[in-house]
Amino acid sequence: MKRRIELGLLFSRSGSYSLIAEACRSGALGAIAKINADPALDVSFVPVERDPAGNIDAYGPLCEEILRDTGARHVVGCITSWSRKEVIPTVEKFGGTLWYAVPYEGFEASDHVVYTHACPNQHLLPLLDWVMPAHGRRAWLAGSNYIWGWEMNRLARERVTAAGGEVLGERYLPIGSREVGRMIDELRYARPDFILNSLIGPSSYEFMAAYRALGQEDPAFRPDRCPVLSCNMTECELPALGPAAEGLVAAGPYFRGVPGWPGEGNFGSSHEAAAYSAVMELARLLNGRPGAENWPLSRLLAGERSRGIVDPDTHHTVLPVIIARVEGGAFRVLKRMEAVPGDPYLTRSRQAPVAPVLKVVS
Repeated sequence: MKRRIELGLLFSRSGSYSLIAEACRSGALGAIAKINADPALDVSFVPVERDPAGNIDAYGPLCEEILRDTGARHVVGCITSWSRKEVIPTVEKFGGTLWYAVPYEGFEASDHVVYTHACPNQHLLPLLDWVMPAHGRRAWLAGSNYIWGWEMNRLARERVTAAGGEVLGERYLPIGSREVGRMIDELRYARPDFILNSLIGPSSYEFMAAYRALGQEDPAFRPDRCPVLSCNMTECELPALGPAAEGLVAAGPYFRGVPGWPGEGNFGSSHEAAAYSAVMELARLLNGRPGAENWPLSRLLAGERSRGIVDPDTHHTVLPVIIARVEGGAFRVLKRMEAVPGDPYLTRSRQAPVAPVLKVVS
């Protein structure tokens, strides 16, 4: 007889990043349905959903509501790094676990978080190593004004300068802002070899549309001459981008129809795949272990080094690295690396950039 286990889902179904959230939610619910129908598993999940509606101030209280008022000890959710960091103190306080299924900027450790998507040695650094020999070393960096944009651009700046390149500009927009005109004017003047786009949601959509118009006006900004790179753009946002997506080059662990994801099935995007993978892995860890849903993460992962997809030391996953370009409305693979372990602090990997030079400022 199956054990009924409540599982928290914390995704914003409206707001600036709702398309990504809906993709993750779809993956999680798909995994729940599969698990509940599988007679070989002695667990079934009962989803306990809360919707912060894109309001950053709601994430912590809603996560606390799940962990305090229901039987759920595991929560799958959050999209932005800002929301994840709002939730971590809550899961630590209540002894819960957050399963995070979105690419992030690395440099984080918690005994209460599992990361089932990529970190910088699995997306940004391979992407930069691909683009610089192919297009040049003069970069221009754009990002949303919070930790994802700041950290991605910091790492890019270090990588580009270590390779003898130059960062010609770096600009940020508040989450949700569509004021991209100044960025386009600066690009027109700077004329870089490539652009790293770490904007999210409508900011990114507006920027990509404006950049496409710039490329139609000036051939120097066509995708084959000066591509836009992304580590967070997937198929779930292509409808919002429309023709502006053409030529976009993205890095991730999965693109639609590409085999090799450490799971099963065909997914609409890597966001969906990573959320699906999180729930399936949790079910595997709980199967045949009554009461394990209440164990701390360290105990749950003990002895899993060669069995599961989660590294017990870093709580990150081993993933393929795929670099793909949008051609004809779909991602086409340009390069692939197999089985790259997540290295959040860049201490294990040859992908690590040089250490930053520190100086006293006043």
